[in-house]
Amino acid sequence: MYVNEFAVAWGALFLRIALAIPMLAHGYNHMFGGGKLEGTGRWFESLGMKPGWLHARFATYTELAVAPLLALGLLTPLAAAGVIGVMLVALITNHFKNGYFIFRPGEGYEYVLFIAMSAFALATLGGGKYSLDNAFDIGAWMYGGKGLLLGLLGVIGAIGLLVVFWRPQPKQPAE
Repeated sequence: MYVNEFAVAWGALFLRIALAIPMLAHGYNHMFGGGKLEGTGRWFESLGMKPGWLHARFATYTELAVAPLLALGLLTPLAAAGVIGVMLVALITNHFKNGYFIFRPGEGYEYVLFIAMSAFALATLGGGKYSLDNAFDIGAWMYGGKGLLLGLLGVIGAIGLLVVFWRPQPKQPAE
């Protein structure tokens, strides 16, 4: 099998940065923008994630923690699992019901699905040559099938969180 190491090294770096930027931006916005953590908590409550204040912190702290890990390429598959978990909860609680396209009313799920799938790709690929995983020689055991399995921790976490805490309001019958 032909593998271009140069392309993989740079591709992993670009993918890490591409995922780190929106995670940092969302975490920062939840923490400091608009309604801050309190407003984010109220929004989570409106989605059925109870208690909202707790889930605002779970999501915000996860986003703020995974962003530098991704940017630096440190524990990359575990950081990708954090992204996967946050995006799957967002997909199920808020975006899926709105259809695929992001421009649909209520915002569809294309963006969060793309971010989650990109995080799976990165978990499998690993941090790459230009990462702290590589510099500290800790990445070799985490890529490939093992990285994919580590990425599945995000799925397991999201499912567990939804089963325990998600209580959406039942739809009201049309009159």
